[in-house]
Amino acid sequence: MFTGIVTDLGTVREVQPIGGGHDHRLIIGTSPGFLADPPVALGASICCSGVCLTVVDLGGDWFAVEASAETLSRTTLGGWAPGARVNLERSLRMGDELGGHLVAGHVDGTAEVVSATPENGSVRWRFRAPRALAPYIAPKGSIAIDGCSLTVNDVAGDEFGVNIIPHTTSITTFGLLQPGGRVNLEIDMMARYVARLREYQR
Repeated sequence: MFTGIVTDLGTVREVQPIGGGHDHRLIIGTSPGFLADPPVALGASICCSGVCLTVVDLGGDWFAVEASAETLSRTTLGGWAPGARVNLERSLRMGDELGGHLVAGHVDGTAEVVSATPENGSVRWRFRAPRALAPYIAPKGSIAIDGCSLTVNDVAGDEFGVNIIPHTTSITTFGLLQPGGRVNLEIDMMARYVARLREYQR
């Protein structure tokens, strides 16, 4: 479980095909200290741009994870190459501050980047969600985009907007996004369960 508060911006160092080439082993470089306090152990979970992945090997400033063909096909990970930047968050510990919202690291789908428009001191980013996920996105609700916990500011059909402040831009991959790109999307788990309950009661 995570909070959607990115604490490091990692870099993909290697992409190694495994399992006949259908799965990938990813080597991700980190900032000094990201893995050290407390020390990350093998088997730990790290949220990588919104995707919860298991650490299978690590060094002082890098860790390795393995992504299945299913994960590669349903997220942006299938397009990662050496040099790609990755939002990183270590798993939530009991007693940690919950600064964002509860994020499972289970990506529901990918969204298209529509536009980025300066708005006062921030930037209004607009995204187009898959039609099946759009009903779960509501104004002032929470959403995780590439692992970042954000508040939805407006919704219009399949599109929604969020405002990104300069600090978030500087420490996450939002500083690298371009219209036409794709991001990992995780809808608020509360919205998911409410919708499921309503469906079951029909």
